[in-house]
Formats: sequence, structure tokens, C-alpha cells
Amino acid sequence: MINFLGLKEKFEIQTYNNIKNLNKDIHIPFSGSPRKHPYDKSRVILVADPFTDNTFYYEFRVGDIACAEELSSITNLKGESTPMVRIWVKKQSVAIQCTPFIVDTIKHD
Repeated sequence: MINFLGLKEKFEIQTYNNIKNLNKDIHIPFSGSPRKHPYDKSRVILVADPFTDNTFYYEFRVGDIACAEELSSITNLKGESTPMVRIWVKKQSVAIQCTPFIVDTIKHD
């Protein structure tokens, strides 16, 4: 996960202010820090909490995103900041939720 997030290529997402016109019956909001997909330009990655070790991320097709809102950036204790967005995704879209982890040794009794 650290190497994956180390890409830190920010995904410049256009903010749409027509949230009032959004049909909330057919869209679901997701919030996080947007990243470019490492090899597929038609997808976007949304890291739920980019400054924690045990975070997860979503992967969406750009075409399934109806609109986006810019949220306040977050900053860690080292002074590093990252932008945050809320995206509205069409219901019934196929997406990926991934929780990376490090395989470690298990104590045997």
C-alpha cells in the first residue's frame, strides 16, 4: 500500500457545482483523496484516508462519476497536505474496494 500510494500522482478532477440538479436517488457519494490510476486512464482511485497505515481505496470508472465536489484538504503532523473530494457515482456501477495489508509472521504456540 505504501508503494502504491507513493505514486501520489494527483488526479485533477473537475469540480461540478450543479449538485442541486443531481438526482440523489440514483447516485451515491464517496469521499477521499483522488489519485490517477497507475495504468488505466479511464479509472480513478479514491483513497479513503490517505494518512493512515490501514486505509483502503476505491476504484471507479470515470464514466460512472456524475459529479464531484471539492472538500477541504487535510494535513498530517508533518505538514504534508492532500486534496479531498466527494464524488457522486451512479448506483449499480461496478467498482472495486481494496484493503491492502502486509503479510507478517504469526506466532505459533
